[in-house]
Amino acid sequence: MRSRVTWDLCWAWYRALPEAQQTRVAQMGFGHLLLVRPFHVDVPYLEALRERWEEDCKAFIMPWGHMIPTLEDVAYLIGLPVQGEPVVGQERSDYYDDIVELLGPEFIAGRRRPIRSILLGSLSEAVGLRGRRRGPLETLDEFYTGVRGALDLGDRSEERSVRIFVTYLFGRLLFATQSSQMNCKFVLLLRDLVQAGRYAWGAAMLGHLFSLLPSSSRPSQSTGGFTPFLQIWGYTRFPMGRGTLAEGHQTMVSLMARWEVAPDPRVTDRRVVDVRVALDHYPHEQVVWTPYAGEADASHPAVAAGRPLFDRHLLLLCLGTCEVLYLKLVVRTLGWHQPAMEVPSLGREGHSRSRFFVEDRDWGLEHGSTVAYWQAGGDPVVRVTDLLDSSAYMEDYRARYAGRLRLDRRVMPESQAVCLLEGRLAKQEVELTRLRTEVRTLKGELARVRASRDARASSSAQPAGGDLAVRLQGALDRAEARVRELEAEREGSGVATLQAQMETLRLEMETERRTMAAAMEELRDDRATMRGRLLEAREREAETARAQIAAEYEILKDRVLKKRREQQRQAQQATPARTGSAFASLDDIVSLGDPSVV
Repeated sequence: MRSRVTWDLCWAWYRALPEAQQTRVAQMGFGHLLLVRPFHVDVPYLEALRERWEEDCKAFIMPWGHMIPTLEDVAYLIGLPVQGEPVVGQERSDYYDDIVELLGPEFIAGRRRPIRSILLGSLSEAVGLRGRRRGPLETLDEFYTGVRGALDLGDRSEERSVRIFVTYLFGRLLFATQSSQMNCKFVLLLRDLVQAGRYAWGAAMLGHLFSLLPSSSRPSQSTGGFTPFLQIWGYTRFPMGRGTLAEGHQTMVSLMARWEVAPDPRVTDRRVVDVRVALDHYPHEQVVWTPYAGEADASHPAVAAGRPLFDRHLLLLCLGTCEVLYLKLVVRTLGWHQPAMEVPSLGREGHSRSRFFVEDRDWGLEHGSTVAYWQAGGDPVVRVTDLLDSSAYMEDYRARYAGRLRLDRRVMPESQAVCLLEGRLAKQEVELTRLRTEVRTLKGELARVRASRDARASSSAQPAGGDLAVRLQGALDRAEARVRELEAEREGSGVATLQAQMETLRLEMETERRTMAAAMEELRDDRATMRGRLLEAREREAETARAQIAAEYEILKDRVLKKRREQQRQAQQATPARTGSAFASLDDIVSLGDPSVV
């Protein structure tokens, strides 16, 4: 599966824009997302996740129940607005005049009408970034420096420059597809940049992602949509040793900015089959259903505005695409118990399967009831208050998806168990290294704060600076608290604990090996018994076959003897005639036995 995301260039291009244009882009709702430093896309993880998507109920089929990315995930993780006007608008049969007006005539030069799509490479080429790709040994900062030096906005207006960038952002990141072209319908949404800031881009992104996730029965080698969001959503809900929280980013907004991909090759160099096995055996009690507990809404503007929608069924609109967000399947993400229920067949009734149209269409008018449903806030999810747990739901769930969940698996193969164990140990080592680095950083910060405080106290020429003293004292207190916390965490989850975990896992593996050895011994006994029975059966079959062959031989012998007697009788009758005609004289008869006669 190839990811169609070109994140590095979007990030560097945005940083290289003039400050005024960055402000315009941020006001449209994309600022928090574009501050996230790009990380490596975990393709095996995404493919294993994509295989579990069930189009019929719009959910991932996981061993522990249905799971669905929600608007709460979008708001917290990437900071896109999920509350606002639905992303509906017009689609045209020809966008020629619109492209000339909104982007510039250079984008349609030499092309025949009708114009329905735009090459994404032409957008970067127009600003001097053609072919810009980050090299394998190039850091992000080095790549940004190169992009900033190459960026050439020319004499374009500020609005056109912003539209060109946001169009590229749509085609390569938020609404990425399997094509190198993008439908021009998205460009029409940028006619009024102020109005563009009122759209619920997060809901549109999620609906677009749902529409491109293939059915589990339909193979695919690539996928579209904003796949980094799906990757971090998985890391947040069921961490599996690939992503770690970045050092010093515990207060970053959006939450995706707090993550980085572990560089350890034992963690990163894995195959799809390894991820499948890890998902099959992931401990259910370690699934994080409410990962955002304790986060303050004030630090997440998209969360504060979108919270009224977090517990409601909705239709996610993205121009001609309409996808269902059915939260009743995942009420555990709201902190509730999941009741047993009949899984609906949601289908794809609202999804447009046509890419281009022969006439102009206004989706807002054609789907007025759907737009009104969104504007009304959808339907609330009703909580079942008398539930003590989700066991009834899980019993029905396992019965429904028994084939998909591989519930008949008894023992993990030893080779796969070893790979899973190595991945978990590598994760522990990466996390321990990160914690040690953070401890050193915080101790350095503590030393600097103390030195600054001592210098201020001993300098008679410097004023008291009450506000500065308060800030420094606060930084000192936070640093000391963090050091104590990390030291305690290090003591609790350090090398000794890791060794204990390794020993526990080794004992578990040894127990499993003994169990497997006993099972193999029983199997050998069964095989010996079955082999004896099989030999007896084969001997009986051989005796029967020999008797049958003997009988058939006697029958065949009788037939041959009868045939031979018949032939002899016929030969005796034909002897006089043959003797008179074939041998004219005694010399001819004698010559038959004389080899000298030719």
